[in-house]
Amino acid sequence: MNGAVIWLASYPKSGNTWMRVLLTNYVQDGETPVSVNELSGGPIASARQLLDDNVGIEGSDLTQDEIERLRPYVYERISDRIVEEGSPRPVFLKVHDAYTRTSEGVPLIPKRATAGVVYLLRDPRDVAVSYAHHAGIGVGEAVDALGNPNHAFFDRASTINEQLRQRLSTWSGHVASWTTEPGLRVLTVRYEDLLADTGAALAAVVRFSGLDVDADRIAKAVEFSRFEELRAQESAEGFQERQPKAPMFFRQGSSGTWRSVLSPEHVAKLEGDHAEAMERFGYSTQPEGRMTP
Repeated sequence: MNGAVIWLASYPKSGNTWMRVLLTNYVQDGETPVSVNELSGGPIASARQLLDDNVGIEGSDLTQDEIERLRPYVYERISDRIVEEGSPRPVFLKVHDAYTRTSEGVPLIPKRATAGVVYLLRDPRDVAVSYAHHAGIGVGEAVDALGNPNHAFFDRASTINEQLRQRLSTWSGHVASWTTEPGLRVLTVRYEDLLADTGAALAAVVRFSGLDVDADRIAKAVEFSRFEELRAQESAEGFQERQPKAPMFFRQGSSGTWRSVLSPEHVAKLEGDHAEAMERFGYSTQPEGRMTP
């Protein structure tokens, strides 16, 4: 891989936005916190505007499959342009798509455009709770979505949206697609570890991205990215990435909420659907060991 893009990849509601806030505060190194509406790592890789700006064809004139066949070209073009400009820093780009392939068998996210992948991972039991609030759906519906191999964002071909279709697969399928793909350089960051020691997790991402690690800047970025700061900004300015049905995007910023929200049936379904991936990353499915390490 010799591309210029560091992908910030995750299943939705797994800490991607918080990581973007941390990285933006670190890279910009300002005297005040960055605005949540002016973050690095955007627009999301599935933004329709990226396609329209780079292929010279309105995405609204294309089918979903035609759009997907063009997306790898878009990302290669973005990476090539960054390399040609000689940018001294990597470019971060948020992506929620699973690591899939087009109808022609071409990876949607081309390795030639890729410098590395920061994969943000969160306990699927907490993801289900947060996703339900984010999408304005019931918890049971969210649990089912995490187990649906055909689950996708913006999948209605007749609807013109600001974002393109994003095939998510199941939660565990999404995890496996990014973390087991041959030839990808991947750093996996658990949301729970990001909560427990934000500075250490941020430093690992900064180092992985080829940037110099400065302890004072790390500490300042962490302070400027506190959940209370993000909530205050959203309350004062709004947040452009909040879904219309969600009252707040920055809702709690915690782990373990699922214990007081999910029914035993919901827990059993999630653990049954995703046991292998959960155990692989330290999310115990055993009754005596369900505390996240």
